[in-house]
Amino acid sequence: MKELIELEKTGLPGAVLVGMELPRSSRWEVEDCLDELGQLALTAGYEVRARVVARRGAPHPATYVGKGKAAEIGKEAAEAGARTVIFDDDLSPSQARNLQELWGRRVLDRTELILDIFAERARTSEARLQVEMARLKFLLPRLSGAWGHLNRQKGGALGTRDAGEKQIELDRRRARERIHRLQDELKGVREQRLVQQNRRQRRQVSVVALAGYTNTGKSTLLNALTRAGVFVEDKLFATLDPTTRAVELPSGRNILFSDTVGFIRKLPPHLIEAFRATLEEASRADLLIEVLDASHKMIRERKAVVDGILADLGAGEKPRLTVLNKTDLVRDPFLVEELKRQFAGAEAVSALTGDGLEGLLRKIDEILAAARRVCRLLIPQDAAGIIPLLHRRGTVLKSDYRDRDVYVEAILPERWLSWVENYRLPSGSE
Repeated sequence: MKELIELEKTGLPGAVLVGMELPRSSRWEVEDCLDELGQLALTAGYEVRARVVARRGAPHPATYVGKGKAAEIGKEAAEAGARTVIFDDDLSPSQARNLQELWGRRVLDRTELILDIFAERARTSEARLQVEMARLKFLLPRLSGAWGHLNRQKGGALGTRDAGEKQIELDRRRARERIHRLQDELKGVREQRLVQQNRRQRRQVSVVALAGYTNTGKSTLLNALTRAGVFVEDKLFATLDPTTRAVELPSGRNILFSDTVGFIRKLPPHLIEAFRATLEEASRADLLIEVLDASHKMIRERKAVVDGILADLGAGEKPRLTVLNKTDLVRDPFLVEELKRQFAGAEAVSALTGDGLEGLLRKIDEILAAARRVCRLLIPQDAAGIIPLLHRRGTVLKSDYRDRDVYVEAILPERWLSWVENYRLPSGSE
């Protein structure tokens, strides 16, 4: 009855959050993770009714939290009228199944919750393909529990064990076949992106990619800089689909701004893999804009998460400009100045009010102008193996194979000029 009353009052199903404090973690880290999990739950359409922290030396193999704590959480969920219990860490298939049977309630872990959000918010066909593949890879090892009721039957159900095993194998085979088809389709998406990138390179259009923790205001910043009209909401993962828009810099130079999926702690590996085609936009960009929420107390820890994911994507050494967004929410102006000192060269802006945006565009203009230079090279044919590297690290405008040499005109980042110094021609010669 209490559950029905609460459901009528809020319109949202109730959930209990569970975090784990291990010897290597601190209580404030666990609480911050639960705060974030609460935002994820809200984004997925749940109302958080209670939160529980379990303290253990290591996760319990059968129930993750241990028998006594599991009983306590079950009682908490019953009293709060919550039909769902959400764990901040990943559960094994057996742990999730044991707890669900124990409580008679739905059990989710962080990965499954994020996958639910992505499935709900994916709009383009590409994003839907990526999310479907991630969900299938997550579910594949869990399919063994789907037909466990057949395996547990005894007596007059002759042959039901074989039937259950056959159904499991059938489901697994179908899932693997679908994953292979999705991988082929996403390979086509990646090839299409490469064609678009090569077209931009031939037109010598620079690309600036926005990257950052989810809900730092990347989409709001993109809208403010380009009037892109991207959907904005104060929830985690409000937008999943990549958006690319043109903008004219103060110098009159046209560039492209490209948004990326927001990052988060404990981002499921299946999602990183599935969204690699989208996230690789960051690794191919001429400049990365790393957007930080200047008002968030965990700004340094969140930056570390973003830096780690960018490094995994091969974008760790890309030219980068740090942007301190949401300065309108920072009450102490000295804090903004302190952050600018800590993050050397950072630009402070408010995408919501427009404060600092003109200065940001000027800074981007300066960085791009200084970052790339046209050079003319004469490369001996026995050293022609470096030409594919020129394509990867810059833009090859022209190549002419001669008797013993290859003449190349290319736009290269400043940091790579010394790498081809031995092959450079004097200005005006060919």
